[in-house]
Amino acid sequence: MEAAKVPQQRGEQLLDAAVRYAEERHWDVCPGTWLEAAEGTERCSCGAAGCAAPGAHPTGPDWAGQATGSGAAARRMWSRHPKASILLPTGRSFDAIEVPESAGFLALARMERMDLPLGPVTCSPDRRMFFFVLPGAAARSDDLVRKLGWQAAAIDLVARGEGHYVTGPPTRVGGRGAVQWARRPTPANRWLPDAQELISPLAYACAREAADARTRL
Repeated sequence: MEAAKVPQQRGEQLLDAAVRYAEERHWDVCPGTWLEAAEGTERCSCGAAGCAAPGAHPTGPDWAGQATGSGAAARRMWSRHPKASILLPTGRSFDAIEVPESAGFLALARMERMDLPLGPVTCSPDRRMFFFVLPGAAARSDDLVRKLGWQAAAIDLVARGEGHYVTGPPTRVGGRGAVQWARRPTPANRWLPDAQELISPLAYACAREAADARTRL
């Protein structure tokens, strides 16, 4: 009866989402770990008691090689592990610029007012936002931020490219909640923006948040 108290992740939702990402967006997808009920609580399928991202990380070091862009292959993978998290490798169809959620929403509002081209954007339960941009952003972002007068690490702006991944909705991360879309993938944002188009408002928002955080100390 204890296990009944654990909120369940809907396997069908995850399978459908993974197939949709592969078929409609031509994104590679990779099944990650998942959440398991254990003594009235949840734990990561990896078995680590102090797992930093329960139910939402790769199952092994060869995860990137397991990723597929085939909808049929994705369906087979998630049929075998219906609760598996959805990992979207970066550096292939897209890179992702990661910023604190507060800075991300500030930048997003400004970008919309400026009518800048925007791709999909996700929000994670640990209050991070990920802006999808054309591949190659990770190699250039530090230099682009530096030209604006900041250091990317100092303002908490991180670009994810080859060898990294973002977690795709509707994956749940432990008891923290689910990854969600702040801007959903649609036909209108199929063509992703270049990092250079978004880096200025993102860096400005991150620098402002970093400065505000320092004044609160």
